Amino acid sequence: MTSFRHFCLRAGILWFLLPALAFADPALQQEAREAQRTQAELQARIDAADDEARAMLESLRELERAETRLSRENAELAPRLAQQAEALDRREAALDTLEETREALPVLQERLVERLERWVENDMPFLHEERRARVASLRFGEELSTAERWERAVSAWRAELAYGREVDAWRGYLGEGESRREVDYLRLGRVGFYYLTPDGRAGRVWQAEAGSWAPLDEAQRREVRNGLRIARDRRAPELLTLPISQPLERPTEEDA
Repeated sequence: MTSFRHFCLRAGILWFLLPALAFADPALQQEAREAQRTQAELQARIDAADDEARAMLESLRELERAETRLSRENAELAPRLAQQAEALDRREAALDTLEETREALPVLQERLVERLERWVENDMPFLHEERRARVASLRFGEELSTAERWERAVSAWRAELAYGREVDAWRGYLGEGESRREVDYLRLGRVGFYYLTPDGRAGRVWQAEAGSWAPLDEAQRREVRNGLRIARDRRAPELLTLPISQPLERPTEEDA
């Protein structure tokens, strides 16, 4: 280090003495020129080292900023990645049981159709032919895909469930053969099912427990007429006083 400083001092002295040595010894002139060139090269190296150091420092600062940004982004992405991992686990579990589910689907579908068929047969006998035909259609359609057969089964169940929320009136036929006659039917969900003859002189209510029709008195037939008008949008809704078709289930001691 001392020799380097001595060299720089000597080169600096020669730099200042160069004009004075212009007419001096040629050897000294040559040494002064060498010192000047060495000084210039040294300064260039120092400047280059400073530029490189500044560039390295700026690169280091940029890396620190990038690290901070990545850390923040990782912290924000962590919950989302955890949710995606859970979703993938659920999908893998579903795929593992997919084959078993596919094998069980035909059996389950047949059970649903059987339950729906029993329900229609044991329910109040309204629109019987239409409802039986809907159930029968579920046992055909082999050309349909599994998804299409399921859609039809679910649609049939929805149609049956909708009957319990509807008030409906229509003209149809009662009886078979010579006793067959035209009547006006009134259905109040699955609670009440009635009919009146077109002249209004005869009417009955379906009794589910007995599985037969019971006669209505004059006051009850008048209520049925009001119900028919309400169902056909010819009268504003009002409270009807009528016997019900389905027995009310009384709560047991276990339910209380």
